[in-house]
Amino acid sequence: MTSTATGAPTPPAVPGAAPTSAAPEDTVTPAETAALRQALLVARRGPRHGPNPRVGCVLLGAGGAVVGEGWHAGAGTPHAEVAALADAARRGLDTTGATAVVTLEPCNHTGRTGPCTEALLAAGVRRVVVAVPDPNPVAAGGADRLRQAGVDVVTGVLQDEGRTLLGTWLRSVERGRPFVTLKLATTLDGRVAAADGTSRWITSDVARHHAHDLRAEVDAIAVGTGTVRTDDPALTARNAAGELHTDQPLRVVVGHRDIPAGARLHGPGGELLHVRTHDPAEVLRVLGEREVRHLLVEGGPILAAAFLRAGLVDEVHAYVAPVLLGAGPAAIADLGVTTLGDAVRLTTRSVLPLGPDVLVVATPEPPPTPTPQPTQEA
Repeated sequence: MTSTATGAPTPPAVPGAAPTSAAPEDTVTPAETAALRQALLVARRGPRHGPNPRVGCVLLGAGGAVVGEGWHAGAGTPHAEVAALADAARRGLDTTGATAVVTLEPCNHTGRTGPCTEALLAAGVRRVVVAVPDPNPVAAGGADRLRQAGVDVVTGVLQDEGRTLLGTWLRSVERGRPFVTLKLATTLDGRVAAADGTSRWITSDVARHHAHDLRAEVDAIAVGTGTVRTDDPALTARNAAGELHTDQPLRVVVGHRDIPAGARLHGPGGELLHVRTHDPAEVLRVLGEREVRHLLVEGGPILAAAFLRAGLVDEVHAYVAPVLLGAGPAAIADLGVTTLGDAVRLTTRSVLPLGPDVLVVATPEPPPTPTPQPTQEA
């Protein structure tokens, strides 16, 4: 038998048979698969949001036993691979000839910390199993660096589970901008307030508590200056008892008008950022420079419409209450749609009952490709 670049044996070729390539899962041992599932679990101990991904690593010794495990605890802390090596050192276990099983391709650059590739090589690691290749052009290249140094590397093992773990961080990196979730809280007929302007509360306590949990998972929340003046929101993430979570999202106000001096936004909560523009792309550029990965757009109708018209909404969370008003402001301002064929259509991903209300999670469908018109000869 011969060996592939990953070190796994390949069966002899059958004369006349078409060439085949093994799936990544077929090139790893059961112990490595089990270690990767454990790495996916320990990765979830890291922060749910922030500029860096959640990553886990499990080290298997030459005999296949676990010698160390680690996860990334947040920006500026050791990466999962280095944490796992430190764990092995605390246990007094040797990593020479070890296999590193990691949820994301080891980085090959120096940022707040050094390259994980060099740490693995210095520790004598001889094989690396990876769930998801790193899409970040700054950090990518770790697998190639390790292979050049003679390390066997397998990528793409349990990749779907790995992508689920990375969540909005991965989608943000792939898009080259913050991932945008548009949140709506409306009556059954799509109103966000009554004709007299009253809006508290359209949805139930259950739905509002769920929305606060969503706020706790994002990096930033954005509203327009009109919402600041009309609703005076605090834009904080609170638990069921009404207490502030330890980590608060960045509070972003979009628009040219000043924020009133007495606004609740100046009170306890996350940092306040005023982006004086009406251009959603500019908002995302500014937030991207601040390493924001997940933006929650909360209001109002004009800001929601601006992001939708710009094609910059990746996901919609619509909290719908069984309430009818028949009048009052709509959840979305004018989208420029004049015929049904131009409507913004979405694909429903999930429907979750929340007390008397319902949460619909949907993603916008790409606009239809225009049908080429036949040219006419003169």
